[in-house]
Amino acid sequence: MTHPAALLMPANRARFEMRYGNTADIQSVSLKEAQVDTETDFRLREIIGKRALTPLFQPIVDLAHGKITGYEGLIRGPSNSPLHSPVQLFRAAALCHRSIEVEHLCRRITLEGFSLMNLAGDLFLNVSPECLLQPNDARYGETLCAVHQLGIDPQRVVIELTEHQPAYDYDQMRAAVRHYRSLGFRIAIDDLGEGFSSLRLWSELRPEFVKIDMHFIQGCNTDPVKKQFLRSIQEIARNSGSQVIAEGVETAAELDCVQDIGIARGQGYFFARPAASPSSSISVEAASAFIRRPVNAARNRHNTPSVSVLLRAVTPIPPSASIEDAYAIFERDPDLPSLPVVDHGVPRGIIGRYALIDRLARPFRRELFGRKPCHLFMNQKPLLVEVNSSLQELGRIIAEGDQYHLTDGFIIVENGLYRGIGTGQDLMREITRMQMRAAQHANALTGLPGNEPINDAIHSHLEIGHPFWAAYCDLDHFKPFNDVYGFARGDDVIRLLARALREHTDPAVDFVGHIGGDDFLVLFSSPDWELRCQRILNWFGAAIGPLFSAEDLASGGYMTDDRHGAHVFTPLVSLSIGGVHVDPQHFSTHHQVSSAAAVAKKEAKKIAGNSLFVERRGS
Repeated sequence: MTHPAALLMPANRARFEMRYGNTADIQSVSLKEAQVDTETDFRLREIIGKRALTPLFQPIVDLAHGKITGYEGLIRGPSNSPLHSPVQLFRAAALCHRSIEVEHLCRRITLEGFSLMNLAGDLFLNVSPECLLQPNDARYGETLCAVHQLGIDPQRVVIELTEHQPAYDYDQMRAAVRHYRSLGFRIAIDDLGEGFSSLRLWSELRPEFVKIDMHFIQGCNTDPVKKQFLRSIQEIARNSGSQVIAEGVETAAELDCVQDIGIARGQGYFFARPAASPSSSISVEAASAFIRRPVNAARNRHNTPSVSVLLRAVTPIPPSASIEDAYAIFERDPDLPSLPVVDHGVPRGIIGRYALIDRLARPFRRELFGRKPCHLFMNQKPLLVEVNSSLQELGRIIAEGDQYHLTDGFIIVENGLYRGIGTGQDLMREITRMQMRAAQHANALTGLPGNEPINDAIHSHLEIGHPFWAAYCDLDHFKPFNDVYGFARGDDVIRLLARALREHTDPAVDFVGHIGGDDFLVLFSSPDWELRCQRILNWFGAAIGPLFSAEDLASGGYMTDDRHGAHVFTPLVSLSIGGVHVDPQHFSTHHQVSSAAAVAKKEAKKIAGNSLFVERRGS
């Protein structure tokens, strides 16, 4: 009997083997299975003829403010068809040699849906590298034509390259990307981290956006390796002028993690699922997470100034401006350290004053290059810094980066768009001020913020209006311990308590302050604050043991003189924590918060040993 595979023409046989395997595997395939290609091609031609595809849109969210900044366009086949799934749809298209045709139709239908619903922000349009590399295709300009016909600004369309192939002709890819950019489109790379070639693609194309594969987002809050990977990608993006988009955000904890790392945008079920008629706002749960987040941001405004304090509003020049134009601007403004080069709001480079003057000072250079475009002399890899980034983070980046960041300065952006410039001199001045202020108000023994920063932090929490917990921490029987063991050993106990508080609070959302002596105050925004307090008590109780003599530890205390001179037995040092729920609707000043926490601490001290008292009245 003739095997069904033998009935196929050579080209069809190649596709047959691609789908069903090698010759050995083919022996188990029935004649009915061999006819699948024909059935699939028929279904595909029917879908194309009837344009039976549905566009879905999933929001892309600004992670600093919780606002939708655009949508990714997705596609689905007919609901009653085996080709409903996009995976099956494009697999069938590849099998039937209709990939380009199907992809162009998907692109057109997505653009039509985006325009029909008048969606706000950017549209991320999926394009395969195979389709992008079609310079001789009659449809090469089809996307631009569709965009103009539908009244969509090309600058709102982001060409999202989906990687499913191991290698590309990078020269052709660069040429194609330049072509699309010349038409006004921006570029994104999808699924970074899924394959090695995506990293080279990033290096070669310098995309405006990089989307991290959801594998590295899911569970990143509990996986230190994933977290470090995200930090590394974010740092590369910052230095290369790209903006990172975290795909697959599904929980509040994952959102907190990517926000802490500084990733600019996010996408995932936590915000909204893909829909044919997408919402113009994110889910209630996600909105609540953004409401909670500003508590830490407000604290940072008082204690950790942002890059916004360095911003200089300098009018940029376009890449097409001449070198002579740039030189003339420097001549008119002798205090201008550098000149940003910006194209439609997107920073492309920076021209340093001294670098430009030095290059033009050589004989005939000004005559030779004066009329040429300024991008020839610009630094094409400027340091881009988000306006809300902390000064400490910026200082670390500059210290570890190239020297020209200090001399030429850096470009300050907001969500990837130009805001102004900053200089290394201004950064050093602000960091010096911060260090002096921190040293002035920090406790000399523990290095923790003192009374003024504590009051600032309480004020920030109240200003935001989000409830929190204030925990007053105080040592029991501490003065007798100093009398018996000396002040040096007493300082060891205080440092031990400071360490316990640092190790069991979340620095991203909690604040630890040292009032003075053996008194500390913690402002908790962590939802598991009560569990953290129990851990502090347990850790401190175990860690303080070696500071006592074996005899006193066995006895549970020692004999000392009380304030009246009587010789009495005094228990070992223990820790009391008094916690109070602070609702900004009932508290208006830091004095009120401190007073309520002190009352709770007094109740805790009435309990023997390491203890926690929680004032729940009014909670």
